[in-house]
Amino acid sequence: MEKSRVLIIGVTGNLGHHLAKATLQFSHPAFALVRPSSFSDPHKSHKLHSLSNAGVTLLQGSLEDEESLMAAVKHVDVVICAVSSKQVLLQKLLVQVIKKSGCIKRFIPSEFGLDPDKTRISDMDYNFYKQKAEIRRFVEAYGIPYTYISCNFYMSYLLPHLVQPGLKVPPRDKVTIFGDGNTKGVFLKESDVAEFTIRTLDDPQTLNKVLYLRPPGNVYSINELVELWESKIGKKLEKVFVSEQELLKKIKARWPADMAAILSADVAVILFSLIFRDSIS
Repeated sequence: MEKSRVLIIGVTGNLGHHLAKATLQFSHPAFALVRPSSFSDPHKSHKLHSLSNAGVTLLQGSLEDEESLMAAVKHVDVVICAVSSKQVLLQKLLVQVIKKSGCIKRFIPSEFGLDPDKTRISDMDYNFYKQKAEIRRFVEAYGIPYTYISCNFYMSYLLPHLVQPGLKVPPRDKVTIFGDGNTKGVFLKESDVAEFTIRTLDDPQTLNKVLYLRPPGNVYSINELVELWESKIGKKLEKVFVSEQELLKKIKARWPADMAAILSADVAVILFSLIFRDSIS
């Protein structure tokens, strides 16, 4: 069977880069839509040259340029978007272009996290999941064939510091545990998420469905992670438990004055301690 031709938007990002490499790994013709400005950024330019040398066809354009979107879409059968959360709503023009082109057999929008239709963050969504859900409804309203990828958290986001806001490495003396520490979470490598995603492209069973990535060996609670770390370093850590109520009170006291720090640290903990109980059930 002939492999689907794939367009990836967001290849200079971490997940997008892995998606491009996985596309080539599974022998799909790969294309990438790239902003012209990306070539002047040394880090992004290096990534782009690496992908180009590996066989990815680079096409200049952006999510805000209908002409470049249409030209790119006409090259492929599948479109995968892996842009940042700030750009989620920019996918609306892409959806309209996909509908107009009539040639796309599957669209995978930029989600790759918790299911936005199931996630609630104690009224502190800050439009993060609301906008992703809005794109889902937009895709469905236009009748675009889709697959939504729900993979929970990336290992690189929480595991390096053992879910400890403000730390870059795991603690060796004292650890803070949020809630009772028994809530289960799913942790995946970006490269594994990319490979699972590419494997779905020609699978009719995943069409117009949510694909939940839940490998049993990747499901752990905070207590289990702490126990693993303790066995690794050969010592027991002092455990400080912070209730969900205390955590919410602390965050609301800082909201929205210290938004950047909250979104990068405390909200991650909220997601872990308050939401996973529903997301993996």
